[in-house]
Amino acid sequence: MLRTSSHKISGLKIMETKPNSRSDGIIVEMNVNTHSISNKDGNMVVNSRERHQTEDVSSYFKKIATALFYGLSSFMITVVNKTVLTSFRFPSFLFLSLGQLAASIVVLGVAKHLKIVSFSSLQNNTFGKIFPLPVIFLGNMMFGLGGTKALSLPMFAALRRFSILMTMLLELKILSVRPSVAIQISVYGMIGGALLAASDDLSFNMEGYTYVMITNVLTAANGVFVKKKLQTAEIGKYGLMFYNSLFMFMPALMITYCTGDLHETLAYEDWRNPYFIIQFLLSCFMGFILSYSTILCTQFNSALTTTIVGCLKNICVTYLGMFIGGDYVFSWLNCVGINVSVFASLLYTYVTFRRKQTSDKELLIPTTRGEAV
Repeated sequence: MLRTSSHKISGLKIMETKPNSRSDGIIVEMNVNTHSISNKDGNMVVNSRERHQTEDVSSYFKKIATALFYGLSSFMITVVNKTVLTSFRFPSFLFLSLGQLAASIVVLGVAKHLKIVSFSSLQNNTFGKIFPLPVIFLGNMMFGLGGTKALSLPMFAALRRFSILMTMLLELKILSVRPSVAIQISVYGMIGGALLAASDDLSFNMEGYTYVMITNVLTAANGVFVKKKLQTAEIGKYGLMFYNSLFMFMPALMITYCTGDLHETLAYEDWRNPYFIIQFLLSCFMGFILSYSTILCTQFNSALTTTIVGCLKNICVTYLGMFIGGDYVFSWLNCVGINVSVFASLLYTYVTFRRKQTSDKELLIPTTRGEAV
């Protein structure tokens, strides 16, 4: 009597006999399983896997590149705005926001005319498609500039970290995105550091604090709604930038006129100063660059990542701001709080951009149904 054992190897069923008193041979039975994976199918699975790995590397590079681009743009415009509003004592942050809106309209309008970029033409329902982004965009720009003018850069940077917590909560509510425990710890660390710094702010300015907190709410809303509109509005990132600026230009002009800032700005004495003109135009153009980099970063990352990269660049702004503008008042408790917030930002950066490597031990195992698991 033969004792048999069976094995399946790449679709072949092999039956091996054990020798006994009557026979000492091996009988191999070839049984083709129609549900098994053929060599050709296996190669296709491997090629598909390699293609996915290449796409993962490309996606990872885009995430890093857009985050760095946004961080650099946000850093540059903060420094330039502070120079214009504080060093040159420009009287109106509202007029500066008007200039940034105009720059976005002109640059994108010319680029579309030259067919460098493309976005859908203005229609009756365009405003409805992107609402409430235009209102959020204008408020974020105006109150952000107001906070930049009223506060020292280190305190402005510390207080802006509250936008991270607000973004995290809005992502959870609107996009159903739940952050990991490590991200939550880093966010709470930044908020704790900001509160510690604010508790001993010797240059306390209630108006500036109010502007910054309003900006935090609007920044969180802007990041979440940009992510949502990019997925649903079918207008594209250039269309969002252009129509946000276009729809809000006239309201911004009316606000500037009604507050008296327009008259005060036209009477400003440094309009003939070439150094001021360069800084002013650079601020206007950087407003467009910042909007573009914000949308790119949000498109390839998350709204929370965009917000926190904007706060992360404040590591440089925080320390440089102690020398720019001349309005920072040092105290040990304030300094410790600012540094706690900075180190928590570094922790978040590590947690967010740490690449998850695929285990080399993972194998494609053929099953009886020809599926790879």
